[in-house]
Amino acid sequence: MKRVLVDTNILIYAIDQDSQFHSKSQDLLSNPEADLFTTSKNLSEFLAVVTKGHTVSLSIEDALLAINDFLETITILYPNEKSFSIFRELLQKYHPNGLRIHDYEIISIGLAHKIKQVATKNTHDFKDVKEISIITI
Repeated sequence: MKRVLVDTNILIYAIDQDSQFHSKSQDLLSNPEADLFTTSKNLSEFLAVVTKGHTVSLSIEDALLAINDFLETITILYPNEKSFSIFRELLQKYHPNGLRIHDYEIISIGLAHKIKQVATKNTHDFKDVKEISIITI
C-alpha cells in the first residue's frame, strides 16, 4: 500500500462540489490502495481557507465536521523533533521564503514519518523538492 501525504488543496476540493477537481479529490480520498496522511498544519490551513468564505464558506462547526469525515480515512501527523530537524535541513538546502515555508514544514513532517509521496493540485509548491514525489489529481 502506498503511503501518501494529502495536501490542503485536496481536502478543500473534496468538500467543494463546484470544483472541477472535486471528483478526483474524492477518488483519491476513497482509494483503498492508499494509506493516507495529512498534517496538523494542513488541517489548520484547511480551517483558515474554508471559514474565510472565498471558494467554500463553512462555519467553524461545519468545517470541524468535515475534518471528522476526513479522519475516517486519513491519519493526522504532528511535528516532532525529527521533523523539525528535517525542516531546518530543507530550508537550508532550498532557501524558500514567505508562504512557501509552510510547504516545507508539511514536507518535513511527512518525511519524518517516512512518507515521500505528496498528493496535490499545486505541484509548483513542491516541484523543486527532490526528497519527495508528487501525485497530481
